[in-house]
Parts: sequence; structure tokens; C-alpha cells
Amino acid sequence: MPLQKVTLHKLKMRLKFPFRTSFGTIQDKEFFIIEAMDDKGNNGFGESVSFSSPWYTEETTATNEHVMKDFLIPLLKGRPINHPDDITETFRVIRGNNMAKAGIEGAIWDLYAKQRGETLATALGGIKKEIDVGVSLGIQPDINDLLADIDNHLKQGYKRIKLKIKPGQDLEILQEVRQHFPDTPIMADANSAYSLQDSDHLKKFDGLNLMMVEQPLAHDDRLDHAKLQKEIQTPICLDESIHSYDDARHAIELGSCKIINVKIGRVGGLTEAKRIHNLCQEKDVPVWCGGMLEAGVGRAHNIALTTLPNFTLPGDTAGSSRYWEKDIIKPEVEVQDGTITVPTNSGIGYEIDREALKSFRVGCYEYEVF
Repeated sequence: MPLQKVTLHKLKMRLKFPFRTSFGTIQDKEFFIIEAMDDKGNNGFGESVSFSSPWYTEETTATNEHVMKDFLIPLLKGRPINHPDDITETFRVIRGNNMAKAGIEGAIWDLYAKQRGETLATALGGIKKEIDVGVSLGIQPDINDLLADIDNHLKQGYKRIKLKIKPGQDLEILQEVRQHFPDTPIMADANSAYSLQDSDHLKKFDGLNLMMVEQPLAHDDRLDHAKLQKEIQTPICLDESIHSYDDARHAIELGSCKIINVKIGRVGGLTEAKRIHNLCQEKDVPVWCGGMLEAGVGRAHNIALTTLPNFTLPGDTAGSSRYWEKDIIKPEVEVQDGTITVPTNSGIGYEIDREALKSFRVGCYEYEVF
């Protein structure tokens, strides 16, 4: 895989609607599109998924920029790459910074698939022609607005509803939603807003027939989650606690969860995401693909990953129009009756809308790596 050049496109895009979680509200997303080019003019694309503030993990857009420019891209210079898996080993000398690593690795995976004339899904070993998707809804101050929002997305065919919660805005809201939608698959995402002292409160969720409660306890915890899972019937899904294959292995062995959310950026790339998928498949632990308010490139990578067989639960990969007035890919990601048809063009399967990319770009940096 002869690499010629890596380009970092720094973008700033405004979400159609503010997205509220237990950490705060997001409206503007600043991130990088990474473009990898070989000596024949083929281009692969990846996307960094960190936010401007370190509320989800310690990474930010600024730290991604620093680590990619000053450490990761220099490691690629003159280094032979036979397969995208090699990138994981090349980057291993740099600790953490998984989202920075995943952005570059994703571009190289896309380039690899295009060089082979196959889809990224096929290159990863995916088998599905279409994937089921759900939608993630932020915290809303008015319950009637939330109910109307849920109803609207169910009419669009989304297969499950994820609701962000936090202390004081949880049980009563979930009860109201369940009363209005008794048969809808619903999950609650706490983003680490609770502690083990809230066990009695979280037990009350058991009567709501939730698919899962996602990451109720600390972002770096697996031990207390294991204790909580023994006390509640609702399946716990781990998100922020899983940064690697070993994190997933430890969580499964401890009994910390019954489900794992796999996010490409959080675990350091597609190679590690696939390893976690394979482990969970072996241990009979279902997985699903979480979202990070991605633009079209990151969304396309999520689609490809979700074609692996153990992604048995609907993920967060909603259509482009759910989040953006205009996306940076052509065609945009579309959802029909709660499913996305996996693209059949090579690589990520979507073209980059160069005009849109340029219109959102606030910086551009090119690096020769041959």
C-alpha cells in the first residue's frame, strides 16, 4: 500500500438541532476528515470523532490535531504498509489517543478497499446487505416535545429509540415514554451520570422492559458495573469503559455487562473494533455500533462495521438528514423503514462532496509520507 500523501481537512459543521446529554449541549461539531492518497491517485477517507471539549473522553479536536500532526503522521513516513492492520501496530508506540489513531487508520482502510476494488464492508469481512438502525434522542425539557419526536422517528421506521438520561430527568420520563409506546424497543443512555449508591433508584428501571441501560456508572469503571449488574435485571451496556479488546475481555469476565457498544473512534480503529466484535461473538455477547454525531465519512465507516454478523442490535447510525442540513458525501446516508442499504461502490461506498467539504473547512494541512 504505497502511501503518497496525508491531508487533514479541519471542518466545522452545525447540527440541525442542539444535542443534549448529561454532560451538556452540543450544536457545533469541529473535527477532521483525513484523506490518504497513494501513488496512483486513489484516495481514502477517515473521520476523527472527538469533540471540542473533553467531556466524552480526554481527547479533543485540538489534541487530535496535535497528535496526528506531530506523532502519528510522522510514523507513516517511509514505512511499508501491507494491510491496514499494520497501522494498529505502527501506532502502538503512542499511548491512548484512540480517536486520532482511528481517523488515520480509517482513511487507510478505505484506501485499501478501493485499491482492491471491493467495499469496505467486504474488506472487513461483513456479510449484511442492509443494516437495522435506531435513533439517539438528546434530553429535552418538554415531555410533549420528546413524545412527538419519538412518534416522528417511529413513523420513519427507526427500529429502536435511545433516550439520554441523567439524575432528575430519568425515571418519570422513561415511565411516560413507556406508557405512550408500550411495545417500542427503548434503551436509556446515562453517560456515566450515576454511582453505585444509586442502585436502588436504578432498580426501578427494571419494570420498564428496557433493552438496556447504557454506561450508568463511571466512564472508566468495570468493577462497580459488575456489582450493579448483579442487582438489576435490566441489561447493562458498556460504552465509555471499553477502549480496547482487553477492556472488553475484562468486562465480560467480570460480568460487568450483557451488551457492548462498539465505537470505532473510542477503541482506536476498525481493526480493534473487529477484534472486539469477534471476542463478543465467541462469548455470546451482542454488540451494536454507537454514534458520535458523525458526518458522512464516519457514518459510512459505521455502516461498514455493522455488516459484521454479531452486530445484532440496531445501532445509532441514523440518516444524514437527522443531523445535518447538508452532509459532505454524495449520496447522503438515507434510512428507509429503519434500514440502511449497504453501498456497493468500492471503499466506503460514498463520494466526497468536495464543494461541501470546502464550504465547511476551516483549515487544511498536507503531509508527504512516501
